[in-house]
Amino acid sequence: MRLLSPLKAIYYLLTLTLVLGFANLTVEGQALSSTSQRQRSELDLVIGDRIGTQPRFAVPNCLALTSDSYTQEAATTIADVLWSDLAFEREFLMIARDTASTIPAARTLTDLPFDAWRELSADGVVSCSVSRISENELRVQARLFNIRTLESAFGVEYSGAVDNVRLYAHQLADEIHRHQTGLNGIARTHLSFISDRDSQSALGLVPDRQTKEVYLSDYDGANVRRVTVTRTLNVTPNLGPAGRSLAYTSYRTGFPDVVVSHIYEGRMETPAGGTERVHNWLPSYSPDGTQLAFNSNRDGNIEIYIMNVDGTGTRRLTNHPGIDTSPTWSPLGHQIAFTSDRSGSPQVYVVDIDGTGLRRITFESYCDRPTWSPAPYNEIAYASRTGPGFDIKVVDLATNEVRQLTFGQGSNESPSYSPNGRHLAFSSSRGNGEKQIYLIGRDGRGLKRLTNTGNNEMPSWSR
Repeated sequence: MRLLSPLKAIYYLLTLTLVLGFANLTVEGQALSSTSQRQRSELDLVIGDRIGTQPRFAVPNCLALTSDSYTQEAATTIADVLWSDLAFEREFLMIARDTASTIPAARTLTDLPFDAWRELSADGVVSCSVSRISENELRVQARLFNIRTLESAFGVEYSGAVDNVRLYAHQLADEIHRHQTGLNGIARTHLSFISDRDSQSALGLVPDRQTKEVYLSDYDGANVRRVTVTRTLNVTPNLGPAGRSLAYTSYRTGFPDVVVSHIYEGRMETPAGGTERVHNWLPSYSPDGTQLAFNSNRDGNIEIYIMNVDGTGTRRLTNHPGIDTSPTWSPLGHQIAFTSDRSGSPQVYVVDIDGTGLRRITFESYCDRPTWSPAPYNEIAYASRTGPGFDIKVVDLATNEVRQLTFGQGSNESPSYSPNGRHLAFSSSRGNGEKQIYLIGRDGRGLKRLTNTGNNEMPSWSR
C-alpha cells in the first residue's frame, strides 16, 4: 500500500460523467414531533454506588397499551434496542433480556414486581409503555426505577411518527445515560461509509468497473440508507456537525471533486470548483461546520487547503514538495493533523490553521488517515503499518504515549471517533478478506462488527 492508494487507484482511471442523485431519507427531527412532551417530576436520583461496582440494569418488554399488532411489535423493538444501546456504552451491567423475560410483566407503567427484580440483584429497571394515539402517531412513556428505594429516578414521554420506533429507544438510551452518568451517549448518532453493496457496472471508457456509493446508518449499523446514486466512485465521506450535511469525494464528472450534500434538503454543491486539471478530494469539516479542509493539486502539488463551506475564502495551508493529505481538525478548530511523506515515509503531522507550529507526531514505518479525538481526550488515532496490513493506533498528544487497539487481524484502517470520544469506527479486512465496518472502545475492548453486505469502508462518525 502506498500513500493515497485508495485514491491513486482511481485517480487517473475513471473518466465517466454520471448524474448524482439522492435517496429519500427521513428527517431526523420528525420522529420527535413538535407535539413531543417530556415530563420530569421524578426525583433526581443516581442509581448505584458512584464509587463501587457498576449498577445492574434491566429492560423488560415494554407494555403495549393498544392491542394492534404494530404496537405490540413496536414495544418489543424499543426494549431490544434500548437494552443494546445501554449495554454498548458499558457503563451499566445489563441483565440479559431472556432472564428479564422470566419476571412477571408489569400491569401498569408504575406497577412493577419489585421483589422479583430485587431477587435478580437488579439496581434499576426501565419500565416502558407504548400506545397508538392515532393512525400515524405513537406515544412512548418510560420510567427508570431504583429497585432499592422503590423510587422513580427518571421519567420521559415522547410522541411522534409511528415509523421511527428505533429513534425513541435511542433517545431514551441517551437520556438515561446522561442522567445517570453525566456523560453523553451516542445512540442517536450516525455513521457514513462507502460500499459496493448495490454497485452496478459503470459503462464507458473503463468497462465493468465496480462502483462505490455513500451510505448512512444508525451508529449500530441499522437503518442503512443510500445517499449517492451516481453509478461511479464516491469515497472519503465526512459528516458535518449534527449529521445534516455530508462532504465526500466524487468522480461523477470523471475527475475527483469535493461534493457537499445537504442530506435532508435534497441538494448538493461542489464548493471547491474542480475541473479536469484542478482535482479536489478528502474533505474534512471544521468542528463548527463553517469550513472544510481538503486536498487539491491546484498549485501543481498535492497540498492541503481550507475554504468556507460555500467555496469562498480558499487558502493554502501546507507548502512542501512532498504529498500532504488526509486533514482532520482539532476539537477547537485551531489545528489540523494530516499525513505527509515529507520525511521520506508517510507520517502524521500537526499544524496550526495559520500554517505555523508544524510538528511531527508519529515515528513509525508508515502512518496514515489520522482522526482527532473529541474533548475531553487529547489524542489522535491513525492507521499504522504493522506487517502486510495496518492496525489502529492512538497517540496521546500530552505524553506522546502510543497504544495499539487492533492486532494483525486483516488490515485495519480509516479510524473515526464517536462524538463522546469513547469509541472508534474503522474498516477491517479480517475474516474472509472483505472490508467491513467495526466499532471498538478507545480502550481496545468491545469490538463489534456492523456491516455484512458487500465491501464497506471509510467510516465517518457524526459529531
